Amino acid sequence: MEISASIQNSLNSHSVTVATNGAEKQLQIAPRETGYGSSVNGGEMLLLALATCYCNDIYREAAKRNINVESVEVTSFANFGSPGEPGGNFRYEVRVASNASKAEIEDLVRHTDQVAEIHNTLRKGVDVDLIHYQNP
Repeated sequence: MEISASIQNSLNSHSVTVATNGAEKQLQIAPRETGYGSSVNGGEMLLLALATCYCNDIYREAAKRNINVESVEVTSFANFGSPGEPGGNFRYEVRVASNASKAEIEDLVRHTDQVAEIHNTLRKGVDVDLIHYQNP
C-alpha cells in the first residue's frame, strides 16, 4: 500500500490531496491569514494522524473480536520546542463506548496500541529523505 499527501500553495490558495494506492481525497484546509502556507501546522497534522490511525484501528481490531464499538474518542498530545527541534513527549488518551465488558475493552485498547501502524512508525523512528528538488 502506498500512501501520499501533497500540498499546492500560493497566495490565498491551499490545496491538500491525500491518496492510498492512487485513490485520491481532497481535504479542506484554509491558508494562513497571511495568505501563504497552511492554517494547520505539521505538528497538528502529525497528532491528527496518530488519532486517526488509532480510531480506525480500534474499529478494525474490534471487528476481528466481534466486539461492537459504538464510538471512539482519541486525543493526541505532544510537545514541540524551537524551529528544527523534533517533538517529544508523545502520548494519547482514548475512550471507547461499547456494550462489551470492561476487561474486553481494556484488552482491545491495549492490543490496538501495539498494532497501530502510525504509532509503531514513530516508535521505531524512520529516515525521511528528500528525493527531488525542482526550481520552476
